[in-house]
Amino acid sequence: MAVGSGDCGILHPVAGVRMAAVPAGIKKPGRLDLVLFELAEGSVTEGVFTTNAFCAAPVTLCRQHLRQTVPRYLLINTGNANAGTGEPGLLAARQCCEALARQAGTAASEVLPFSTGVIGEPLPAQKIVAALGSALAALDPAAWLQVAQGIMTTDTRPKACSRQLQLQGRTVTVTGIAKGAGMIKPNMATMLGFVFTDLGMTQAEVGQQVRRAADRSFNRISIDGDTSTNDCCMLSATGQSGVQHAALEEAERAAFASLLDEVFIELATAIVRDGEGATKFVTIRVETAATTAECLQVGYAIAESPLVKTALFASDPNWGRILAAVGRAGLANLQLDRVDIWLDNVNIVQGGARASSYTEAAGQAVFSRSEFCIRVLLGRGDCRETLWTCDFSHDYVTINAEYRT
Repeated sequence: MAVGSGDCGILHPVAGVRMAAVPAGIKKPGRLDLVLFELAEGSVTEGVFTTNAFCAAPVTLCRQHLRQTVPRYLLINTGNANAGTGEPGLLAARQCCEALARQAGTAASEVLPFSTGVIGEPLPAQKIVAALGSALAALDPAAWLQVAQGIMTTDTRPKACSRQLQLQGRTVTVTGIAKGAGMIKPNMATMLGFVFTDLGMTQAEVGQQVRRAADRSFNRISIDGDTSTNDCCMLSATGQSGVQHAALEEAERAAFASLLDEVFIELATAIVRDGEGATKFVTIRVETAATTAECLQVGYAIAESPLVKTALFASDPNWGRILAAVGRAGLANLQLDRVDIWLDNVNIVQGGARASSYTEAAGQAVFSRSEFCIRVLLGRGDCRETLWTCDFSHDYVTINAEYRT
């Protein structure tokens, strides 16, 4: 079950990027579970990774390779996370990189490995190696939907987004895919994101852009409050559009940053819409806070409250649970008489107490919608932040109880 149409729209090719998705039989025979991206020479890649101390072997190796050289290939498998696997897991990840390098005629350090799936199981490296030839032979600049399907695990639908804009008389493209539906928590979650542009950028510029965009998108979502071992979000810039970021006017740079944010946010919110068992997509806006940190404290206290999330699933406007979450968020010297809370255009709390205009029927009308906004005004300053979350349903428990069966 998912919220919204899930329509990916037109997925534009990015000059300098080819891709393929093939079955390797990692967990289920015949399923697309191995994805390969090829980047043109001169492309630049940077990324952000999980903050989980038990990071997966491919995360460790990916970081090492990024420090050593400029990547030419991104190799992604599903069905196995290669996490909690110790030194054998690192050896298996290296084996896959080395095998691809031999067949592609490049260095093993120019391959970035990514994995997602069950934690603690040995990576079937031989199955991946055996499928590399078919992946290389299938490389195509337009296979976006197939690769979006190839990185899915408990996702019910592929997640992809593409946008274009005119810069200096040329068309610049940004296209990306992502996966994730559970174990989703900020500072990277159980998600993989791969975004590509044909704008030319330096290593420093790509790093700055991916950190900024991820912070406004993938680091502003939560499905269940669990941070995974494998999370990565990568941005690659091929420079094949003929436009260089350094040569852009200030307004043009802002336009590109806005476009990049749009793609990142579209992918991040697609993950929330496809949250495991989700029936509600909820935007949480925290405003008039003293700091960004305060906004996030309050926002995540609401987004990760099991009581709030189960009330969302039941379409029960039990707004006391929202009020309680704000109160336990840990803000110092919170002045209750300054707090207002809204459900879309329905004022439920005013001055720290039930709004005189509020009716149960009005609250019920909002909670019955599949998409709505919880807006909290703290009356402490000028900071504001937006987060996205979903409900907890019976299906969430079922999916995670049966995940390994």
